[in-house]
Amino acid sequence: MNTRQFIGSEAKTTYVEAKAVILPIPYEATTTYRKGCEHGPSAILEASDQLEAYDDELQQETCLKTRIYTCNAVADTRQNPHLTAEEMLEVTTKTVSDLIGDGKFVVALGGEHAITEGVVRAYHQILSEPFTVVQIDAHGDMRHSFEGSIYNHACVMRRVLDMGLPTLPVGIRSICKEEAELIEAQQIPVTWARDIYYDANWIEKAINKITTEKVFITIDLDGLDPSLLPGVGTPEPGGLNWYELTRFLKEVFMKHQVIGCDVMELAPTSDSVVSEFTAAKLVYKLIGYLSL
Repeated sequence: MNTRQFIGSEAKTTYVEAKAVILPIPYEATTTYRKGCEHGPSAILEASDQLEAYDDELQQETCLKTRIYTCNAVADTRQNPHLTAEEMLEVTTKTVSDLIGDGKFVVALGGEHAITEGVVRAYHQILSEPFTVVQIDAHGDMRHSFEGSIYNHACVMRRVLDMGLPTLPVGIRSICKEEAELIEAQQIPVTWARDIYYDANWIEKAINKITTEKVFITIDLDGLDPSLLPGVGTPEPGGLNWYELTRFLKEVFMKHQVIGCDVMELAPTSDSVVSEFTAAKLVYKLIGYLSL
């Protein structure tokens, strides 16, 4: 099935010419509150048609400077509702590995946050050096298991930690006792949402905690405040605003080598396009920051 291209005709290019590739992964199996994130990737791609090609902050037409190609979707539970987590992770890891092998900068679109394990695993298997997973999120996602599964979306960062990779969680404002104990025991350098609100120097302090040159960025859209982006499965008050998030991301791209990213957990609402348009603009910003 053909997939709509990100930013449409503005970014028309071939796979060979493209530096950045969008990989839609419309997988949803373990969401526990508001459902619908399997429709997130297609909603982002549709909304991207309304983006301006010119970025006033970067003073460039990003899609002409960094060519963007959109791959066909994989692990699509809209087409195969019985897809298992193991099958999703296998196809995700294989697909991302192939894209990395072709020298592409991968931006994966979910779908539920459990997908990130497969994306990160591809980089972990290919790269010979460690990298930090920077996590934008409202929730810790560090439970060992949840509702009987270690592949639940609430466990994805625990699986990343199991790979031996350092993490930098940013914007966290909802954790369970198990996660609090893990954070303390492993001295995970969380930048809490309240730190962002009260500390004007939070960006510098957070980035100083990154111990590797290479960085992978995973963004659960509930990391943003729900007043800005309400279309998520589990909204939490007190999240990042647009400029807090983009300032932080820009600094990460400037000071580290970002190897790839994902944007997860958009669950479109029926009465507004604000969430999907904001998510699409965020994806475009991530690709724009590649040129810094």
